[in-house]
Amino acid sequence: MYPEDLRYTKEHEWVRVEGDTGIVGITHHAQEALGDIVYVDLPKVGAQVEQGKPLGSVESVKAVSDIYSPVSGEVTAVNDELSTAPEKLNADPHGEAWLVKVRLSAPGDIVNLMSASEYQTYVGAES
Repeated sequence: MYPEDLRYTKEHEWVRVEGDTGIVGITHHAQEALGDIVYVDLPKVGAQVEQGKPLGSVESVKAVSDIYSPVSGEVTAVNDELSTAPEKLNADPHGEAWLVKVRLSAPGDIVNLMSASEYQTYVGAES
């Protein structure tokens, strides 16, 4: 269920590293816990994000939840599709519904994140 090429946070975000860029999203577990997502608030291109600090928020019919950046760096792209179709996060959280792309300022941050199997164990223990 959780792609092996992603790294995961305890706050239920993921990052896929491609060269010096980290593609960031929320996990299947996160979107399932949130329920129907109705709004996504993301940073602007050029914004600086820091590992473990909020980079935006997701609003569902149940609640508003902060999204925490799994990596540090500069936002180079934002998934604008989510502004008009936030429900894509429910449909494809590990694929088309990525949130932002970040030029990594500290690639070593990745070692602080969980592998797919570690995350699977973590969410299994949480439920």
